[in-house]
Amino acid sequence: MTEGTSPKLDQSRPNSARMWNYWVGGKDYYPVDQEVGDKIIEVFPNILDVARHSRAFLGRAVRHLAGEAGIRQFLDVGTGLPTHDNTHEVAQRIAPESRIVYVDNDPLVLVHAQALLTSSPQGRCAYIDADVRDPAKILAGAAETLDLGRPVALMMLGIMGNVTDDEEAYRIVRHLLNALAPGSYLALNDGTSVVHGSARDDAIEISNDEGGEPYVSRTPEQIARFFDGLELLDPGVVPTSRWRPENTPFGVPDAVDAFCGLARKP
Repeated sequence: MTEGTSPKLDQSRPNSARMWNYWVGGKDYYPVDQEVGDKIIEVFPNILDVARHSRAFLGRAVRHLAGEAGIRQFLDVGTGLPTHDNTHEVAQRIAPESRIVYVDNDPLVLVHAQALLTSSPQGRCAYIDADVRDPAKILAGAAETLDLGRPVALMMLGIMGNVTDDEEAYRIVRHLLNALAPGSYLALNDGTSVVHGSARDDAIEISNDEGGEPYVSRTPEQIARFFDGLELLDPGVVPTSRWRPENTPFGVPDAVDAFCGLARKP
């Protein structure tokens, strides 16, 4: 998009980023997103838990990466609409010099990212308007802000289900990882149907039928394959609600239909 040009916002079809924003309690969505989002909640009320725990996983993963792992560069693909504790906010609270590149191809995300995803003075934030299916463009854009010769945390949260062909999805992640230095990390989560079964499948069918982006759920074993050749951190590939959960008086959280992992490139 050229400077000074407003992106075209389609308010007639639901959008996954805007529905997600609705489910996590944001305000950046259109009536069609709320309408379809409510239909999905009706058949799959646990989508609200999936959204909440997926967002919490982002925070825990970034805190580990910026803290114990010492990562100072983040490539967040499939950013979604800014809410609370975005990647750069979590990282720069720990290390203000952190650099973050956000990637998405939704015009509304672009508008909000340019306005709200602002860096600390010591670090830097940048935004790439690109589709996950174009990893070469993503890497070329990221290299303008990040030093790809040094470790980078590749964040792919809730995005690979939109690439419905399994082999294409694996190729995309491998393409991105192959360009990153040893010591880089992959944080990835995506939807499954192993916890609530047909309810999750019904929700996907509603979204697809209503004109939303095509989406496919994968098994935990298929999600684990994204981490082939990497060093998985404990506890491995698990429901997002159970990846190093915060201590609470209420015990271990219930499993949700989204599995995740964090792994290091040797």
